[in-house]
Amino acid sequence: MRHFLTLSDFDRDELREMIDLAIEIKAQLKSGRLVPYMQNKTLAMIFEKSSTRTRVSFETGIYQLGGTGLFLSSRDIQLGRGEPMKDTARVVSRMVDMVMIRTFEQSKLEEFAHYSRVPVINGLTDSYHPVQLMTDYMTMLEYGKENPTVAYVGDGNNMAHSWLYLAAIMGFELRVATPRGYECDPDITAKAMELARKYGGELIFGNDPREAVEGCDVVTTDTWVSMGQEEEKEKRIADFQGFMVDSELFSLAKDDAIFLHCLPAYRGYEVSEEIFERFADVIFTEAENRLHAQKGIMVWLDREALASQGESE
Repeated sequence: MRHFLTLSDFDRDELREMIDLAIEIKAQLKSGRLVPYMQNKTLAMIFEKSSTRTRVSFETGIYQLGGTGLFLSSRDIQLGRGEPMKDTARVVSRMVDMVMIRTFEQSKLEEFAHYSRVPVINGLTDSYHPVQLMTDYMTMLEYGKENPTVAYVGDGNNMAHSWLYLAAIMGFELRVATPRGYECDPDITAKAMELARKYGGELIFGNDPREAVEGCDVVTTDTWVSMGQEEEKEKRIADFQGFMVDSELFSLAKDDAIFLHCLPAYRGYEVSEEIFERFADVIFTEAENRLHAQKGIMVWLDREALASQGESE
């Protein structure tokens, strides 16, 4: 059974197959065609963390593929009342065709996947946000950034970790600039470096955003205060001074560089109002592409599940 837990679960060709599927499905939708790739299939969507884009994109996506989505908040199911994750997995996976989970610990997601009979998709954990990076890669391709140099400026969080894996596997250069004390997880970094050696990606780490942005094709960032870090807000804002992507910092990138943000964006903190509005079309194309990229992932996983089922028979 293939699950989508981190980008490192796949090789370069498999990730590109999903992206190509997403691009094809998006083109079909724009031409007025809804192809029922997953007719009568059911996607369970388990949310322990709240979301706008993840819920709307997955629920709309499975509907456009001909299936049905079930929104399951941890407040509404036994998981929120203390049922073990493995028991929830055993029950839910007997009743649906695919599961998406948005939760806190990566270990909880992996436990669910271990006991699941159907494919499981990581909708976000504290360690990774792989569906967003598939979206970002799709968006870069649409804007002509086939083999980019990317600068990630900000917190060494789940977005940074997923950027490491994407760059390593797809073979492009990624420069990560974080404040001191906010670097990426060393174990994840070590794994990303192994992948980079295998696939030809180049990963560069530092604490100077100006060095990271100099001459790059894509600049990206994320919120400085993620869900669950509200008590650290004032300290983080102070520690991240100088890491806002504003006009001065962005001027160091190439003339045709683009800016990406996974949203929600907090103007005046990680990005200035001017830069956000200058690249609003790119950012909201990126937001829309969550819908299309995730459809590509779901269709690919469904095909793999059907193939493995056929082999077992």
